[in-house]
Amino acid sequence: MLGTGAVLAPVLPVRAAPSGPSSPALTRFIYLPGVQNTSANVTCLPITSQSYGTLSVNPPPTDRPAELHADLNLGMRGYAQTGGTLGLVDYGGPADGAAPQFPALFADWRTPRFTKNYAVYNWSWTCNCQTSLLTSPPVTLAGVQTTSGETIAVPNSGYNIGDGRQVLVLYAAPTRITLKYTRDDNVIRGYTVHVEGVCVEPRLLLLYQQWNLVGRGQLPALNGAQPFGRALTGEIKVGIQDSGAWMDPRSRKDWWQGR
Repeated sequence: MLGTGAVLAPVLPVRAAPSGPSSPALTRFIYLPGVQNTSANVTCLPITSQSYGTLSVNPPPTDRPAELHADLNLGMRGYAQTGGTLGLVDYGGPADGAAPQFPALFADWRTPRFTKNYAVYNWSWTCNCQTSLLTSPPVTLAGVQTTSGETIAVPNSGYNIGDGRQVLVLYAAPTRITLKYTRDDNVIRGYTVHVEGVCVEPRLLLLYQQWNLVGRGQLPALNGAQPFGRALTGEIKVGIQDSGAWMDPRSRKDWWQGR
């Protein structure tokens, strides 16, 4: 168990060796536990207009430490860059009018420029290990353009999990956060949003760490469109699960309605 002063280091890119003379190297992202001090980074300054509280969590708690849970900590699974359209894509079928809307990630509610597409790795619960890349849908994590230091907020939805809040923080580390649109300590039911490349607001991160250490009976709870951190660089990465299934974050009818 991590002490209160310990935090988790970000995903670091590692270049894998090519499989043949003409094969391009594949960038893999490996999660490395460690200690990182982000307090000196200007993009990690507190968002002074915000305050953060908690809500009680529906039992049972996660069946393993959150930092070691591949459903809660995207760094456990990892991801790799892939191809595909750098922009919104159209899927058929019904849409949930209350689904999280990604324009609310940004203070100006913009449709950002898509910078890179990524595929998340499958996870084997038998060996507790990463396996092959997900291929359906073809994109499961989208890189979108940001300005370093700009605030990043909760994708607004039509869901209320109590006291007007929309999400629980199921996992937080200095450079990533996992948001759940129910009060369950798992991804089995409802939407789960993963954001990478964001400096989680220092007070929010500390609040999460404190409650995580004492059994997760409560966790931070945020309003829709409430800022939770700042972009570290010119790109954040966003992914979403619907009752555990990874979805395409570029889907216009689902997460970018009306765009």
